[in-house]
Amino acid sequence: MNTKLAWLLFCCAAGAAQLRVEQSGFTPGPNGLPAGWTTWSPRKEIAPRTFVDMVHYRSRPGSLAISGNGNAAEHGGWEYAVAGVEAGAWYRFTAYYRATGVPHESLQILPRIDWRAAQGRRTGRTDFVYKAAREGDWTQVTAEVQAPEKASTAVLQLYLFNAPQGTVWWDDITFERIVPPAPRPVTIATINLRPSGTKSAAASVRQFLAGVDSSVPGKTDLILLPEGITVVGTGKKYVEVAETIPGPTTARLSKLAKKRSSYVVAGIYEREGIAVYNTAVLVDRRGALVGKYRKVYLPTSEIEEGLTPGNEYPVFRTDFGVIGLMICYDVFYGDPARALARQGAEILLLPIWGGDETLAKARAIENKVFLVTSGYDHPTYIMDPDGQRIAAAPERGTAAIATVDLAKRYLHSNLGDMRARRMKELRVDVKMPGVN
Repeated sequence: MNTKLAWLLFCCAAGAAQLRVEQSGFTPGPNGLPAGWTTWSPRKEIAPRTFVDMVHYRSRPGSLAISGNGNAAEHGGWEYAVAGVEAGAWYRFTAYYRATGVPHESLQILPRIDWRAAQGRRTGRTDFVYKAAREGDWTQVTAEVQAPEKASTAVLQLYLFNAPQGTVWWDDITFERIVPPAPRPVTIATINLRPSGTKSAAASVRQFLAGVDSSVPGKTDLILLPEGITVVGTGKKYVEVAETIPGPTTARLSKLAKKRSSYVVAGIYEREGIAVYNTAVLVDRRGALVGKYRKVYLPTSEIEEGLTPGNEYPVFRTDFGVIGLMICYDVFYGDPARALARQGAEILLLPIWGGDETLAKARAIENKVFLVTSGYDHPTYIMDPDGQRIAAAPERGTAAIATVDLAKRYLHSNLGDMRARRMKELRVDVKMPGVN
């Protein structure tokens, strides 16, 4: 290779590594558009009104505004093409918006990255930007994405969709190359164990603790035990084994978590006043009780035993990522997993007595999350976001153990990143018939 060619290649590589575009303080040009920006709509008759607004802005006068303009079929907005993209490299897109008259922002405000190859041909699949965080009157949206094969240009798309009475203002837009995200390995262990003839909650719990010691060698980040570890094998009713949280069982789980330096999740029965709940608890590596989830969907048999349903879907931020908890019968319904995923859950932990394996697989696939079960009449396994079991524990007294990478992207061959797409395309605006 000659010196001149080597120098040119070095300059190109350095330029790509430093690619960064910042846009704010917009001013209209002779054609009414800021330099480098164009507008787009599928059809002229449904195009929104696009303009530079010098009154509403975040940092400097001048934002990119889109108004539905009373158009019932409105769809469209602003586009900006960033050249110099390198296929396979990683990029971060960040923008801020403020909106009024937009009732369903997750659906109707649509930031995307559309990838183009040479001659402007589309390559790969459009990346939908769904992560959002409110900052005062403005909302930040961001995505870290990998440029697909043959990509040389990224088209930043800022659209307003089906919002005839809405107006959105865009400002402080950045697109920059970043270091590829580091792997986020998490080692998970889930237990297949069913005590019998124990006659007490303490005895059943003792068997589970011993089962962890015998079946989970080495270091793990997360250990899952089944539903109702305080009732299985005892011959007692739910109410008879119900206890407070914190209480004797969470204290024992705390010692396990601290000894193993692992997060621990298990299902127990909780008493609060006169109410008894089917609850899953989360304990952190230091043995601290992080939180709990009360089973929302109770089968008739549990209701007839006097249990009270929970009414929320909390998620929990750990030192490796975000997890959500479900319990058994929750898997028969789509909204628990969906609610957890929409709040950022990357792993769903499912202590389960028995349930539909096909529906469990669907919950992983439709939300693109890892799903981990620990069951009695339901198999014990670790499933990836494509619905593939990557570890299983078919025998009693064993554990399914796997290390998963939370940084890995699971892409559909035709549709791209379905986790991001579902977050943006889910029809939260359509009311379900028969539901008040």
